[in-house]
Amino acid sequence: MAGSASCPSDNTQSVDQGSFWSSDGVNWDAHRIGWVISGSCALATVIISLITISQHCLHYNNPGEQRQILRILYMPPVYAVISFFSYRYFRDYTYYDLIETAYESITLSAFLLLLIEYVAATAADHDVKNAIARKDKKKLPLPFCCWRYRPTKAYFMYTVKWSVLQYVIIRPLLSIIGIIAQAKGVLCESGSWSFKTAKAYISLFDAISITIALYGLLLFYGLTKEELVGRRPLAKFLAIKLIVMFTFYQSFVFTALEGRVIHATQYWTEANIADGLNALAICIEMVLFSAFMMWAYNWKEYKIPGQVRTGVVKPLIDSINYSDFFVEIVGSCKFFLDRCRNRKGVTRPRLTVTDNQGKVKTRANFEEAFGFAGYDTAEVDAESDAGRMRMLGSYDENIRLAPYTYGGAGRRRATSTDEVTTTSENQEGRYPSPDLRKMQTPV
Repeated sequence: MAGSASCPSDNTQSVDQGSFWSSDGVNWDAHRIGWVISGSCALATVIISLITISQHCLHYNNPGEQRQILRILYMPPVYAVISFFSYRYFRDYTYYDLIETAYESITLSAFLLLLIEYVAATAADHDVKNAIARKDKKKLPLPFCCWRYRPTKAYFMYTVKWSVLQYVIIRPLLSIIGIIAQAKGVLCESGSWSFKTAKAYISLFDAISITIALYGLLLFYGLTKEELVGRRPLAKFLAIKLIVMFTFYQSFVFTALEGRVIHATQYWTEANIADGLNALAICIEMVLFSAFMMWAYNWKEYKIPGQVRTGVVKPLIDSINYSDFFVEIVGSCKFFLDRCRNRKGVTRPRLTVTDNQGKVKTRANFEEAFGFAGYDTAEVDAESDAGRMRMLGSYDENIRLAPYTYGGAGRRRATSTDEVTTTSENQEGRYPSPDLRKMQTPV
């Protein structure tokens, strides 16, 4: 990579006035006007977001879902505050930008886990016909629409899941590398595009990683949107994706205008002005997005009439505890490793959740939520007490859909040739275990 001498400076040697006030009062130049606008918008974003966040904390009745929602709601204030500081301390813009971008990966992964929580929570109310319909092959979204996929394949669903989760690993790592490179003078943020700089490699890997993540998230959303009718899935999806798209493309536009429409001044280089305009635009946009998220991720659906409000501390601690990310990443890696080693019937990490009655139970995992429990055969010993069953795990491509539980009676709807069984676990209100008989493929 190029040394620091070959990287043009992002800043001029002149030092402009660092204080908002001068000896003659406020000199309302363009920079200070932008300072007021960005600060006001950042403050407004924080206030709107705090209202939404505090209401979710006070009605924290579904930790599994609301934990992810809180992480998503942090996105506008985090972007707004960091963008304000990057505008105010524009000479260190690159550092702030790298930190801001890292949180984007957390939001995308939180939305993925939220979709899984939604499907897991509503699995008991699904019509079995909808589950069977999943066995039909579907076309991939553009630009790979010439290929078809079967969403009931375990390896396919784990691949889609991993396509999103990989970003929460790669993006923070790229930000750390970028901060180190900037400190060493080899990032060349405002220099020309060249693979002799760290910027080129970071941008390339980031573009590939986020493209895969967004495509996987789009595919995942397409698989679940019909099951989430009434929960504003499109609004929730757009609230995140539009932020990502706006911040990415407007940064590209302002950079392209450098030297053409944007010209250097006494205190600021072309890069300084482009970065400042980008930060100012983000501050303004986050006011709108925070209001949009207040509607899309409304706390009223979690409000229980007559219930005493919950505490604020526990929800906030849950939202910054990323152990569930670790469990999901480890579980996905373990699936692929077990598949390569042809290991059958192995278990993967599980999480426990507390329901609104204070009962702790095992959360439905990814396989159970989407109807492929990792089992395709079972041996039933009819002579044993209570018909004890021995499951034979399999990861081959003939994954059958697990049936869904109906109502509170703890009964499981089977196919026309299956018997209806009742388990003690279902009677306790837990998630249904995988069906131990092969479901017949409908004609």
